[in-house]
Amino acid sequence: MVDDDKQQHVPEAKRLTEADIAAAVEALRSKIDHRLAAYLNSCIRCGLCAESCHYYIATGNPEVQPALKVKLLQSVYRWHLTVTGKSLSSLTGAHRLDEAMVQRWIDCLFGSCTMCGRCTLNCTVGLDIPRLVRAGRSALVSLNLVPSELQSTVDTAVDTGNNMGITREEWLETARWIEEELQQEVGDPEARLPIDREDVRFLYTVNPREIKFFPLSLLATAKILHASGESWTFSSDYYDVTNYGLFSGDDSAAALISRRLHETMKRLRAGTLVLGECGHGYNANRWEAPEWLVITPEHGTRSIVQIIAGFLRQGRIKLDPARNPKRVTLHDPCNLVRLGGVIEDQRFILHRAVADFVEMYPNRERNFCCGGGGGQLSMTTYSKRRLEAGKVKAEQIARTGAKVVVTPCHNCIDQLSELNKEYKLGVEVRTLSEVVADALVPGTETSP
Repeated sequence: MVDDDKQQHVPEAKRLTEADIAAAVEALRSKIDHRLAAYLNSCIRCGLCAESCHYYIATGNPEVQPALKVKLLQSVYRWHLTVTGKSLSSLTGAHRLDEAMVQRWIDCLFGSCTMCGRCTLNCTVGLDIPRLVRAGRSALVSLNLVPSELQSTVDTAVDTGNNMGITREEWLETARWIEEELQQEVGDPEARLPIDREDVRFLYTVNPREIKFFPLSLLATAKILHASGESWTFSSDYYDVTNYGLFSGDDSAAALISRRLHETMKRLRAGTLVLGECGHGYNANRWEAPEWLVITPEHGTRSIVQIIAGFLRQGRIKLDPARNPKRVTLHDPCNLVRLGGVIEDQRFILHRAVADFVEMYPNRERNFCCGGGGGQLSMTTYSKRRLEAGKVKAEQIARTGAKVVVTPCHNCIDQLSELNKEYKLGVEVRTLSEVVADALVPGTETSP
């Protein structure tokens, strides 16, 4: 593990030219609309955001406060993009975007932030701090100074169609294996894992990590969809629910990744884009993609969480909570809940799927980030900070006395699994679909 107690230094940031700086300032200018400009002029340094941030609570380090991130952006904005900032820098706190400032931006905006949005809830003037952080990250994109591991994840998705570089043959082979397992699980030799089926209601997107490491979570979702009698399909090519362009700040890459899903929807003539259990995938494809693509989607976009809740409300699947007897708690993914608005459906589901459900406190939109978002899981340079900041979440889990932690997000699954080991929590970490699939009452399959 890299020792990252101190600020990380990026050698490339020491070789910036005046043209580089000008390009970064222009990139920042392009992101600062009237709303973000108002935010940058409104921070009153009250400090309330600090107590909302898991990085600060876990470490007490003033360098990770959300207000400091705003200040770093504000100082550059005032120097380069206001009339009086440069000439009155001693009064305005303006600072030129130089190599030292770029180093601080990289360390603070990438290394100490998950863009979880909890700070905004506690901000006395309602600053959208994650949006400001992403604007700063976008400026660093123009300098090719996105941390290499995060950039590699984006590049792989752009180059291969998914963030793990899984080949079409590997995906189809895994799908065939899952289909065989599905037939055995449900006792139906006609059960199918449809690929590229046209004129269906749902196109279901997946996290490539499921194909590579967690195929049983795909099997669980397939069992639910089979039991519901729904008309659905996977895609053989563009199926990746994730979009790390959201985290890197690269709008063009983010737009390309989302556009591919939209084009697949048209090709298969599907009615609704169903997003697998991925918090940032939901935020990116439901809320951000229309802005990146400058379109109003012709299809619906929903989370699988909403779909499963709908099946239950319609009586299309039936669950026996006694099949999940252990105490269960729920982690709310920031991008799905606080930034995405899907809050109650997962609770509706768990109350019907498990025998003993307890909430963490605080919960819902005030729940703490697990520490895995914002691209942190891909940036091993900052892994020590990530696990240290995750202590807040670990303590939340421990207080519930739960034996199972459920979360509808694979980034959260990975982070919670690491926290489970780091803090010796002794829990199982599971997806929502896995818990629902275990509770399914056999022989209740219905038609849509």
